[in-house]
Amino acid sequence: MIISQLNRTKDHAFTQISARVQFEESDHPGKTIFIKTPHATADKLSLNPHAFLVGCLIPAMHFHEKRIKMDEKICPTLLEGLNIAMAITQVWSKGDYTPLKIETDVLDHALFSDNRHAGMVMSGGMDSLAALRLNRLRYPASHPGSIKEGLFIHGFDIGGVVERGMKYHVYDRAVTAITRITDAADVELVPVYTNIRHLCDNRVLWLENFFGAVLASISHAFAKVLHMVYIGSCYDVSYLHPNASHPLRDPEYSSHDMRIRHRDHDQSRLDKIKIVAGWEVALNNFRVCLANVPHRLNCGVCEKCVRTMIELLAIGALDKTDAFVENDVTPDMIAKYDITIRKRPPYYQAVLPLLRKQGRMDLVNTIEKLLNKQKSLKL
Repeated sequence: MIISQLNRTKDHAFTQISARVQFEESDHPGKTIFIKTPHATADKLSLNPHAFLVGCLIPAMHFHEKRIKMDEKICPTLLEGLNIAMAITQVWSKGDYTPLKIETDVLDHALFSDNRHAGMVMSGGMDSLAALRLNRLRYPASHPGSIKEGLFIHGFDIGGVVERGMKYHVYDRAVTAITRITDAADVELVPVYTNIRHLCDNRVLWLENFFGAVLASISHAFAKVLHMVYIGSCYDVSYLHPNASHPLRDPEYSSHDMRIRHRDHDQSRLDKIKIVAGWEVALNNFRVCLANVPHRLNCGVCEKCVRTMIELLAIGALDKTDAFVENDVTPDMIAKYDITIRKRPPYYQAVLPLLRKQGRMDLVNTIEKLLNKQKSLKL
């Protein structure tokens, strides 16, 4: 893979950094990848080669490239980390992905000044909102670890799959809701648009290896103002497993100028639900839905929505949120799903004791039946 033609441009609405990506070992078409933001936040965006190197690494491994060649100088801290990230990826993929050579010169200095602050990747879901709330409770506003910016990415779940459309209206609606939360937390929401995922939109690759690197890639693009970016954990320490975003791999995407911190894996999913439920503005404006339907922030029908509704119901908070229209969950809402895929059983097992205490044996019986049914089918 050759990464070249790094460029910074602007049009009537956005300022953009871009690079040309060419594959050498496969006939996969080349692509110009970009990261852009509205002019209002353009002063935060830098033409940082680290952003493109990190964003391209996993697709290069996926297409069995032998090298990544760049003419730009790269931080040796990042190069060390990428070698470790590739070794982890090789082991987790059982050898399907092998490390490649990164051909580039090495920086002998820092790229940015120390007068910067902390940010986070903001999705509007439970992981990111719990991370923001805990940061506000634990860090004085003057501390360099206190979050000042939240990066909200178009091209991740919204607009990430070309065949599903770019859905800019869904993104804009989410921006409106999430801004209510970030304003209350004195955090600036920074809209970011990228097509890095479109380098290879293989779903298994995305979920198991790629999306954490994209989060880190976007973070590096804002290293002009951020020295550290928090990524909310997907799983807690009791249930860690190979995943695209993981406390073992995410930090290896760091450079001397940009520390990537995977955080809050000491908190269970229910812990996070309780943290968000105790913060009114977040409880009323969270976004967990991946269906991205036209007229609702959360569809209330997909498995992730129903699972979140069950969790809120279990802690007595479903009827207190405006983020869902529904105030209750019935067995038929969950019965149609396979709740054992993608490492989901612990989420459902955790709510069973709370549902029993509430006398919701209809949901308890349905969940246990689904878990046992799928277990028996796999024997």
